[in-house]
Amino acid sequence: MSEIIDKTESFATDLLSKTLDSRYLYHNLTHTRRVVKSTKEIINSLDLNLEDIESLILAAWLHDTGYTQGSENHEEKSCAIAKAFLKKQDYEQNKAQKVFDIILATKRYHIPENLSEKIIRDADASHFSKKSYLETCEFLREELSLLGIANYSQKEWLKANMTMLGKEHKYNTDYAKENWQAGKDKNLKKIEKEQKAEKEIAKKEAIKAKYKSESPDRGIQTLFRVTLKNHLTLSDIADTKANILLSVNAIIISVVLSNLIPKLDNPSNTYLIYPTAIFVAFSVVSMVLAVLATRPNVTSGQFTKEDVKNKKVNLLFFGNFHKMKLPDYEWAIQELIKDKEYIYTSLTKDLYFLGLVLNRKYNILRSTYTIFIIGIIVSVISFAIAFHYFSPERIG
Repeated sequence: MSEIIDKTESFATDLLSKTLDSRYLYHNLTHTRRVVKSTKEIINSLDLNLEDIESLILAAWLHDTGYTQGSENHEEKSCAIAKAFLKKQDYEQNKAQKVFDIILATKRYHIPENLSEKIIRDADASHFSKKSYLETCEFLREELSLLGIANYSQKEWLKANMTMLGKEHKYNTDYAKENWQAGKDKNLKKIEKEQKAEKEIAKKEAIKAKYKSESPDRGIQTLFRVTLKNHLTLSDIADTKANILLSVNAIIISVVLSNLIPKLDNPSNTYLIYPTAIFVAFSVVSMVLAVLATRPNVTSGQFTKEDVKNKKVNLLFFGNFHKMKLPDYEWAIQELIKDKEYIYTSLTKDLYFLGLVLNRKYNILRSTYTIFIIGIIVSVISFAIAFHYFSPERIG
């Protein structure tokens, strides 16, 4: 490798790594190194003279340095930077001009006029054949967005890439055609597949949007769903509270039966009979009320076809159909789903009767907790009075 190539590599690397705007996610040092590598690949497949090889490698290193001064007319800016650099290196003018011509050949719509221009254009587009093409392109898409040049949707970006690979671009050198064309074709098929997938998604979204716009009942359905869920949650809470009371009172009664009542046989403990009776009575009443709060209602579990036709039966509640045969119930459900009004009526009834059940549960629970609290207070007071006024020690 010649000295000028080493110096150019150092210059381009330093310039792009330190001066280039961080928003250039694609046109950066990584891209330049890839172009240099691809240029050398093509050169190695050909029998070129040293001067042409040197011009190509210099151009590959310098072709995107113009991005350090902005993306507009970056090829001309790259030539200006290359000119100043090569002049400083006392590089021959005629050889430098070949480098400038090769750099300008990287313009998007330029038609290559000689082998050097074909090589640099193929090297600049070598990523079209890579497996990482789609990921690499995403960097370019984001770069264009960050710089405010263009904002592509996914659909638009796939279309632009399809146009670039399928219609606009073609490899020029025999090496690129033999080694890179197949990879490019695979990437073209990937893009076609992505486009089809995008169209399917767009189609589904359109159907979804259409269904949503044609379904004003959606809000009503959400209302019923949320409200029914809340009712069921409240019912679970009520059952939990009742179970807590049952457990507590069961423990109290078991303790009284095992420890306190056996001691009442002793004449010296007769003063504890009334406090104990009060204590147990309140606990038993609390347990009975807690059981009543969770005790299910028994329903007939049957309906007639007339009930369904007259919309008198709520088919959404198991208590109305648990004794029916499956074919009869299936028929009834088919009748239900045919009639939107019947569905909403059934849901409304479900809400209403769940509300009645909740009202009953919570009223009983309120009474149960009140009785439990009063029972505890009265029992404690009665035990205190019994100990203070009627215990044998006090009487004696």
